[in-house]
Amino acid sequence: MKTVIVGGVAGGMSAATRLRRLDESAEIVVLEKSEHVSFANCGLPYFVGGVITEREALLLETPASIKRRFKADVRVDSEVVSIDREAKTVTVRDLSADREYTESYDNLILAPGAAPFIPPIPGVERALTLRNVADTDLMAAKVAEVLASGNPTSVIMGGGFIGLELAENLIERGLKVSVVELANQIMAPLDVEMAIRVQWLLEGHGVEVITGASVTDIGENDVTLSDGRTLPAGMVIAAIGVRPESGLAAAAGLEVGDRGGIVVDDQQRTSDPSIYAVGDAVVKRDVITGDPAMVPLAGPANRHGRLVADVIAGRDVHANTVLGTAIVGLFGTQAAATGWTEKRAVAAGRAVRIVHTHPDNHAGYYPGGEEMHLKLVIDAETDAILGAQGVGGSGVDKRIDVIATAMRGGLTASALADLELSYAPPFSSAKDPVNMLGFQAENLRDGLIETIQWHELPAEVEKGVQVVDVRTPLELTRGMIEGAIGIPVDELRDRIAEVDQDVIVYCWSGARSHVASRILMQSGRHVRNLDGGYRTWAGA
Repeated sequence: MKTVIVGGVAGGMSAATRLRRLDESAEIVVLEKSEHVSFANCGLPYFVGGVITEREALLLETPASIKRRFKADVRVDSEVVSIDREAKTVTVRDLSADREYTESYDNLILAPGAAPFIPPIPGVERALTLRNVADTDLMAAKVAEVLASGNPTSVIMGGGFIGLELAENLIERGLKVSVVELANQIMAPLDVEMAIRVQWLLEGHGVEVITGASVTDIGENDVTLSDGRTLPAGMVIAAIGVRPESGLAAAAGLEVGDRGGIVVDDQQRTSDPSIYAVGDAVVKRDVITGDPAMVPLAGPANRHGRLVADVIAGRDVHANTVLGTAIVGLFGTQAAATGWTEKRAVAAGRAVRIVHTHPDNHAGYYPGGEEMHLKLVIDAETDAILGAQGVGGSGVDKRIDVIATAMRGGLTASALADLELSYAPPFSSAKDPVNMLGFQAENLRDGLIETIQWHELPAEVEKGVQVVDVRTPLELTRGMIEGAIGIPVDELRDRIAEVDQDVIVYCWSGARSHVASRILMQSGRHVRNLDGGYRTWAGA
């Protein structure tokens, strides 16, 4: 049986190598449009920034090395321009020889990936994108040019993962960087009160972050924004997002979804049973609802490439739903997310419970602790975990990965309390931050506490509900919520007469105010604890 794979990198090469491991007799042909069939595309920003110093380190495999080890016919500079489904052939344009030929197949795997979105604005041809090694070479050369020009300025259109990684790397190279994001926040996979912490971090390292605006014109040395401002721009980068490269599939009459992704079943089979598709061009299924989702991440691309090879080899395997787990590292800080945000859950009509915490990444008495900001989004009716977010120092990745694993295993939010996680003072606390999220979820589920979110507080204050800050007098000098009164938690029992029947309490992070809530609830009062405390409220 002959399998032709259109596109290499994550999905295509995972399919090719897995298929060879399963079937030594299979004929495997890989057709890759670019010069490189296997490269570390997630490492490209770090080569631009000089963190990765050797260009060859990005090139994982070559056609020759793949042929030696996996006996696959890999052809670079080979663009597939059409599919004849009836004849089961593809037409290939050999870009190096400027000729066309046909290639037959028994099974065809499409792994074309996704292309950067380029906005239709004047001067956009000046904007650089970052998708492959050739793009990286152009961008690295442009960085050197603007550094030497006396105008070391750059504007990045888009505040997503790639845009922010490039912002960090360009700052490290000595450029002045402005990030322009049309939405009211950067980092769409985070809710606004979490994303603002990433924005503060960037601004603290010299990155100008502009939200609620877009670039409307790109000049020779500057850009114009939708709000009328002009920014100097020795170089301009388009990192607005990506769109699936589904044109080949659509032209062949294969089913394509509303957002342009190739529609596949749970074995990655398209509407033609001889044609499969994997990677960023493919519609996936959301973990919460099973609805169609576009998730352009390397993990699912690699997994589904492997899965297609299994199917072709006769194994009865099926693709799972996707969580969209992702992380970015910026100036020593980690920002990660999995599953749904609160805003997405609310937009979908879900009743939610939210938990914010601000723990250290390891035992407080052990030197070198770093603060983390964690958020858990919970279905209020079922206690299911809908999503989680984290921003902070080392260890955020571990906590988000644990929660992503719990979601995949179907654990409830309260069940996080019972996870046995590795503990020693340099690595965690005896009650890990993930356990603490579970404890709070359990308390909410069982009605032992009621919380209020930062965005719900103003309406309650407007109605005249009393707000009590239970921190110490010294802490109150560093800032408090307007209109609140101060009663330290350790004095609360003696001063309980000062507290109204309907009251909102808070402290720095929510821990002491939880104690205060339990004291006041048992005195017959209606008490709500400000989730995440002053730390969350002040940030939001």
